[in-house]
Amino acid sequence: MAKSAVAGRQIGGLGAITRYQWLVFAVVWLGWTLDAADFGLYSLVLRPALTELLGGNPPLSQIGRVGGLLSMMGLLGWAVGGFVFGIYADYVGRVRALATSILIYSVFTAMQGLAQGTWDFALYRFIAGLGTGAELMVGIPLLAETLGETHRAKIAGCMMTGGALGTFLGAWTYGLVGGYGWRWVFFVGVVPALLLAVVRRRMIEPDRFGAVQERRQTVRAGQQVAEDDHQFMRFVPLQLFTPELRRNTIVGLLFGLGSLLAIWTTNIWLPTILSLMVQRGGITGADAVPFVSHGIMFWSLGGIAGYIVFGFVADMIGRRATISLWSAGTIIAGLTLYLGLSTYEPYYPIVLPIFGFFVFGTFSGFAIYLPELFPTHVRSTAVGFTTGTARVVTSFGPLVAGLMVGAFGGSFNNVTAFMTCFALLSIVAMLFGRETKDDGLPD
Repeated sequence: MAKSAVAGRQIGGLGAITRYQWLVFAVVWLGWTLDAADFGLYSLVLRPALTELLGGNPPLSQIGRVGGLLSMMGLLGWAVGGFVFGIYADYVGRVRALATSILIYSVFTAMQGLAQGTWDFALYRFIAGLGTGAELMVGIPLLAETLGETHRAKIAGCMMTGGALGTFLGAWTYGLVGGYGWRWVFFVGVVPALLLAVVRRRMIEPDRFGAVQERRQTVRAGQQVAEDDHQFMRFVPLQLFTPELRRNTIVGLLFGLGSLLAIWTTNIWLPTILSLMVQRGGITGADAVPFVSHGIMFWSLGGIAGYIVFGFVADMIGRRATISLWSAGTIIAGLTLYLGLSTYEPYYPIVLPIFGFFVFGTFSGFAIYLPELFPTHVRSTAVGFTTGTARVVTSFGPLVAGLMVGAFGGSFNNVTAFMTCFALLSIVAMLFGRETKDDGLPD
């Protein structure tokens, strides 16, 4: 059944890409889009939510401190969810893990709109993070294993556009319902639950994963298939540190650290920075909402282009060179945005999409490069571990940045510019990583 479904009728001039492969692409892409929309919505309403929950008119330093803590809880949830569900997906299947993750982040994103204080808000944020962190970490291996070798990098890059599109949709949603209050913005987060019907009825496990399950069952029955069966049956996370995989694991971890540290402080505080920038021009309150909304949209549109172009460039010049190029662009554009511009008009709307092109686009490397470093039986765990461990570290980034706001004289710009420079770690990772452009997806 699985083979016939995946080998279904082919579409147009895209060669080996079948109807079922397009379905998997659509589900993973849409799930990632809605994930990103959740974080976008959170960032957009963080300041008004904390203003209410903290009571009255708290100073920026307090908003920075508490907002950093809440953001840390969400990112910790991302880290734990990606790692735990990565292991879960390598043992019981990608599709089941994906469905569970969608249910979790749908329910608890909406629950944030019911928060009565910062502590229950933090709890809902953490549990929602478990689901959002799991969805992409499971979806990346699922898509990579479902697609053939042809156009895999390009299609994976297109799938990652969901990260920027979700931020765009979050800004658009904020523009529509933000005027009704921050709680209604979170209630929109229940929408992803509609994906569950498609996931549970139409999707099946990739043939590659089915082969792994068959081999495990054979070994458990006492039949040795190959000399490496003993190693193959070890607890999956331990296999990431065998001599064969240790270097790839470290490279993936450094790449995750660099790219995540560079973006998450921006993702959390950019709406606040935008509101402060337009405030300098005398625009405040509800009048500032369109400027903030449009600014995030500009940033996101640049990111959509960056995701797509990344896959084409990676097929031309290689994965390592492309990741290094996008990381360098992140640093240059980020420093220009945060330190080189003192007013919103006229250059902020121009630099925002350029910055988005690079800082978002780098993450196509997660969907293209990381699956090519690891074999099928550890792939989901490896993607979840390298990015999840990086998320544990980077989860403290917004908190530290929030605490540093006071030390930097209340300047979110200086702190966020500093955090953007951590993209250098991704460049360092590529100096030690192996090139996978001409390699097939390892079994």
